[in-house]
Amino acid sequence: MITASRNSVISGILIALVLLASVPLWANPGWVFVVGFVLVEALFCLSWNLLFGFAGVATFGHAAFFAVGAYLVGWGLRAGESFLLLMLGAGVLGGLGSLLVGLVALRRMTGIHLAVLTLALSEVLYIVIGNTHALGGIDGLASIPRPTIHLGLAEISLESSDAYYWFLLLTCSVFALVLWWLVQSRFGRVLRCIKQDGERAEFIGVNVNRYQLAAFVVAGAVAAVAGGLSAPLTQIVTPAAGYWMHSIQAVLNSLLGGAGFFWGPALGTAIFAGIDFVTRTFAGLSEVVVGGILLVIVLAFPGGVLGFLSTLKSRRDRNADAAANVVETGLKEPAE
Repeated sequence: MITASRNSVISGILIALVLLASVPLWANPGWVFVVGFVLVEALFCLSWNLLFGFAGVATFGHAAFFAVGAYLVGWGLRAGESFLLLMLGAGVLGGLGSLLVGLVALRRMTGIHLAVLTLALSEVLYIVIGNTHALGGIDGLASIPRPTIHLGLAEISLESSDAYYWFLLLTCSVFALVLWWLVQSRFGRVLRCIKQDGERAEFIGVNVNRYQLAAFVVAGAVAAVAGGLSAPLTQIVTPAAGYWMHSIQAVLNSLLGGAGFFWGPALGTAIFAGIDFVTRTFAGLSEVVVGGILLVIVLAFPGGVLGFLSTLKSRRDRNADAAANVVETGLKEPAE
C-alpha cells in the first residue's frame, strides 16, 4: 500500500512537471510570468511548512529570509556579479541568518511567543531595508537584469522570459524534491515525532533543539533561494518581500492546501493564485471575496484540500473493504 501510494505521488510529480514545462509553448508571456511567480511562492511555502507542518515550529517572520535572498541577488545582478554565486550566497546567508535567529529563539521560546518574536524581527528588517538608501529605500531595487550563466566556455542566456521560466522550473523542482527527500528520510520522521510529542521524543534520547534548529536553517536557506529566484523574475525587489503579510500568505497557502501534507502548500499556492486571478476584476471587493472564499474552505476543510481528499479516499476504502467482507462472509456461509 505504501509503495503504491509513493508510486502515485511520483507519477503525479512527473505529470505536473511535464505540464509546467509545456507552459511557454502555449501560453502568452503574462501567463508564463504568473506561473513562474506561483512556482517561487510554492517553494517559499514548502520551506515554511517544513517548520510548521513537520517540526511543529510556528514562525510569522519567514519572509525575512525571502527578502534577504531577493535583495542580495537583485543588488548583485545590478552590479554585474555572477548569478550562480549570488544564488549560492543567498542560500548561505539565509541559512546563517536562520541559524542566528534559531540559536536565540528556539532555546528560549516556543509556540506563540516564538511566532511573535520572529514577526518582530521580520518587521525590524522591513524597517531597516525601507530606510537604507543603497537598497532603494521604500521604492526598492528596480531594473534588475535577467542573468546569463557562464559555465566554462559555454554561456546560457536567461534574458528571455521563456528561458528564465524553464530555469526557474528546474531550480524550484530540484529544491522541492530535496525537501521532499528530507521529509521522507529519518530526519523527517524524527521531526514528525517531535511535533507529535516533543517531551517524549526528548525522553527517548532525541535532541529536540538540535533537530528543530536544523529544520530552521534548512527552511531559511530555501526561503532565501526562493527570494533570489524571484528577483530576476519580477525584475524589482521592494521591502514588501519581507513584510509580515508575505509570511502570513505562506501560512494561508499551507492551511488551504493542507499543512499536514508535504505538497499541500504548493497546491494551496496554486489555488490561491487562481482565486486571486478570477476575482481581480472585482474593484474594491477582491480582498473581501478572496477572504470569504478562503474562510469557507478553511472552515469546511480543517485539514486543507488534501486533507479533505484523503478523508474521502479513506472513507471509500473502508466502504470497499466492508463490502468485500460482506461478500466473503456470504460465500463462506453454508447453504441450507
